[in-house]
Amino acid sequence: METTSPKVPQLAPEQILRACDYVELVWQDDEEAWARLDEFHRDGEELAQLVGEFGALLLDCYLTVVPAGRVDCEAGYVMDKLVAVATRYLKRWCYSGGGAQSAYTSAGFLIEYMQEVDQVHQFLADIRRDAYTERPIAAA
Repeated sequence: METTSPKVPQLAPEQILRACDYVELVWQDDEEAWARLDEFHRDGEELAQLVGEFGALLLDCYLTVVPAGRVDCEAGYVMDKLVAVATRYLKRWCYSGGGAQSAYTSAGFLIEYMQEVDQVHQFLADIRRDAYTERPIAAA
């Protein structure tokens, strides 16, 4: 059974694709990526807020999914609380006025999480596919 959490931000597919592109460029970390990152960084505060919202979505719906039937068990409860705290701090930081630097550092934080569970490129490809097909992104 799929459920959605009210704490999960609702991002338009275009926003999800843009955030995926940005995170992938940060992950690539080469000269070509740096040139393209400069274009993103011109958005400053808007980019930071997008990355914060995207990070909240990743943390809740992809990286730390707790099956609906397990939320009441101790491990599920603890994971849910950890996601809530990580999301709150990520969003607070991205909305604090750090602009492009906050976006870049937050993307690095999310990449570290993704590398723990999957290949970053494949992980982002799955998220893009979900956004492109406009499939509702929901926790299982």
